Amino acid sequence: MQKKLIILDRDGVINHDSDHYIKSPQEWIPIEGSLEAISQLNKAGYTLAIATNQSGIGRGYYDLATLDAMHFKMNNLLIPFGGHIDHIEFCPHTPDANCECRKPKSGMLDKIARKYAVNPQNIVMVGDTMGDYQAANKAGMSFVLVKTGKGTRTLATGKLPQMLSIYENLAAYVSDL
Repeated sequence: MQKKLIILDRDGVINHDSDHYIKSPQEWIPIEGSLEAISQLNKAGYTLAIATNQSGIGRGYYDLATLDAMHFKMNNLLIPFGGHIDHIEFCPHTPDANCECRKPKSGMLDKIARKYAVNPQNIVMVGDTMGDYQAANKAGMSFVLVKTGKGTRTLATGKLPQMLSIYENLAAYVSDL
């Protein structure tokens, strides 16, 4: 039986985003309904992974211990809902590092697909930016845009394909599955 795998962007999909970066556990604030949505996906048998650019590390805004603390907070907030994240991939590099992992490149998504031995065509990536869309497209995955985070701004560019699935937020997407 095929594994059901969904890859989530973090900032703007699960938690509120900031143009000034999420730099501490105190700044990591879940978007209303996102934790419940993750729990619903868990209960429906989905494996959930996160693929997140975290160039704030490369820029010196926070360190790996702080990133771990943010993810510890997220996981602890999921517990009361019976939810969990199975795997987190992050890119600590700045855009000028030209690494293979930073979205819009598909390195993190490819790594997750290999880790769980799931055909990319059977994976959905949920994100809020053009970089998320481009990474999913390069990896051969379906893409769902949420309007939270930078989603409304991304939609306003007019650069996304017409046939794209668009939802108000992660909870709206999950309720439609």
